[in-house]
Amino acid sequence: MTSPYATDLDKNPANYQPLTPISYLERAAKVFPSQVAIIHGASRWTYSEFWRRSLRLASALAKLGIGKGDTVSVMLSNTPPMLEAHFGVPMVKAVLHSLNTRLDAPILAFQLDHAESKVLIVDREFSRVVKEALALASVKPLVIDFDDPEYGDDAPYPRHERIGTLDYEEFVASGDEDFVWSRPDDEWDAIALNYTSGTTGNPKGVVYHHRGAALMAYTNTIHAGMGRYSVYLWTLPMFHCNGWCFPWTLALTAGTHVCLRWVRAKAIYAAIADHGVTHLCGAPIVMSALLNVPSADKRTFPQTVTFNTAAAPPPESVLAGMADAGFAVTHLYGLTETYGPSVVNEWQPEWDELDKEARAAKKARQGVRYAALEDLAVIDPVTMERVPADGETIGEVMFRGNIVMKGYLKNRPATEEAFEGGWFHSGDLGVMYPDGYVQLKDRSKDIIISGGENISSIEVEDAIYRHPAVSSCAVVARPDEKWGETPIAYVDLKPGETVTEEDIIAHCRKHLAHFKCPRTVIFTEIPKTSTGKIQKYRLREIAKEL
Repeated sequence: MTSPYATDLDKNPANYQPLTPISYLERAAKVFPSQVAIIHGASRWTYSEFWRRSLRLASALAKLGIGKGDTVSVMLSNTPPMLEAHFGVPMVKAVLHSLNTRLDAPILAFQLDHAESKVLIVDREFSRVVKEALALASVKPLVIDFDDPEYGDDAPYPRHERIGTLDYEEFVASGDEDFVWSRPDDEWDAIALNYTSGTTGNPKGVVYHHRGAALMAYTNTIHAGMGRYSVYLWTLPMFHCNGWCFPWTLALTAGTHVCLRWVRAKAIYAAIADHGVTHLCGAPIVMSALLNVPSADKRTFPQTVTFNTAAAPPPESVLAGMADAGFAVTHLYGLTETYGPSVVNEWQPEWDELDKEARAAKKARQGVRYAALEDLAVIDPVTMERVPADGETIGEVMFRGNIVMKGYLKNRPATEEAFEGGWFHSGDLGVMYPDGYVQLKDRSKDIIISGGENISSIEVEDAIYRHPAVSSCAVVARPDEKWGETPIAYVDLKPGETVTEEDIIAHCRKHLAHFKCPRTVIFTEIPKTSTGKIQKYRLREIAKEL
């Protein structure tokens, strides 16, 4: 029998509009026109001005013939044009491709070609490497230079030559602030393109859609605890997963973006104290910088600042140091394919009463799904059955929901593999606890198999991080004739600390079974990707030569 609800109740413009984060800025401009939207050095933009500039950018792009499905690439740091691009580009149904400002010319050229870039907006700080990339690339996008008036005399890097045919400010001024922007035809339409790190082979282009961006923007306000007029400091690169979608989030709360071109501890403290910053996101290296800053560069502030971090759980000593400095750390987890972090360690009040070791165990867990994620599971990748929620049985962490990518651009085999069985396969191994919290145990490629026993590199790293002299560390497999593989640890010490290999190994033996402890400890600076992730593949290569 046909349901009576199946007829005469069709979608129409009155009851259905495709979700898009663009409308958040439109509302903020109408409701809070005089609220400061962007602070950049001595410059200020209200929400009304932010909206009008985004419309002008969209209008100028439309005059060039840029439209649905065209790629607009940007090589920009955390500056106002990057925020404007997050709205102006999708206003004409084009796709925003944010280039990683730390990549070399060949990878940049690959991305420009793969994305078929039509327009490229370039900050002069990066014009030299972009010029090299364009010489290698097949595409010939229209290049627009951004010359930042707030660059500053204390800049650690020089501005290079102009390489474009247009100036960004002149280009925006050529647009019409009364431009009528276009809502996406379908909320499934692409809004952004972000490339994975590509540690082996060419990187994959991760495609985001309007629906996912809109929902992630909403859910960020919940899990970051962002109320009206929040003040957000840009330490996280906006090129990384579209800044975890926070460029769109702030419009929901009429919050203020505080731009920061270079991540320097003195400037971070100054921004927090001078502008009343309430939130920021960053990698553990940012926390280290804040805790190890010279006292002369530190500032005090009355507010507690929420610090969202999405790497390995910070050790207890770091969390305590951050709390003493005025920061409340929220531990997140996610991937480029999930619009950034989509799992949060939701802290339960009763956990505050636990002893130190039990609290640390709770903090080590990645947590539970974001409100906008429909399901998070630990699954046997062979049988595709959920593993027992016992905190011990290892499986692959998998995601399902509207904040999972659309797919990989021009790479159907990789997309189908990633979505096999109706789940997004993260490649991360973990366990599920009875209360539904997930904890990572390793990347599938990072598990160390020694004498037939599996050793989690994360478990060994957690033990090493408990040593008070350790700033950062990484553990990988080293080939061994007898055992097949044994753990080797790379350790970066805090300034002024002196520790021996024997000290680290003895420390690990207090916390781990002896077979899990590293046989060798190398004291060195840990190599990281441009987004702060430790490059274990490089460490494995070094280990093979030792």
